[in-house]
Amino acid sequence: MAFEDLLEDPVIQKYLHELVGPKGMPVAAAPPDGEVTDEELAEELGLELNDVRRALFILYENDLASYRRLRDEDSGWLTYLWTFEYETIPENLAEEMQRLLEALEEREEYERNHEFYLCEICSIRFEFGEAMDFGFECPECGSPLESMDNDRLVDAMERRIAELQAELNVEA
Repeated sequence: MAFEDLLEDPVIQKYLHELVGPKGMPVAAAPPDGEVTDEELAEELGLELNDVRRALFILYENDLASYRRLRDEDSGWLTYLWTFEYETIPENLAEEMQRLLEALEEREEYERNHEFYLCEICSIRFEFGEAMDFGFECPECGSPLESMDNDRLVDAMERRIAELQAELNVEA
């Protein structure tokens, strides 16, 4: 996928927004060709230097940017030249989806293997052991705890797991 096409994809835009936040999005959404300094980016985009540096560091931590340092021989100051490397975004998204799939599978198993009770007044959910410890009364308001049917939640998790498995080409 071409660099420009990546940035037009709404999923990738959302991914970048989740990484760098609203203040860093101008940095992530308009990567320059070649190397650029953080100061040049801040000036070009009209942003605070700290916001630009924060976004660049987050992109760097996620392997979406790299830098090289140059030392000014007269002053000894370091200048960082940044390069954007968005080619790994599809791979990063696949890894995120795999982590989500694993977390959902774990949570679905937990929901399936536990019995829950609910205080309908406070909307607090308790596992069976907790409910038993409280004498099946809400510790907040004293209302009786009612057995909770979580089949709809489990069904929704199963559907989402199946969607992720299909998207990742993973068999159940």
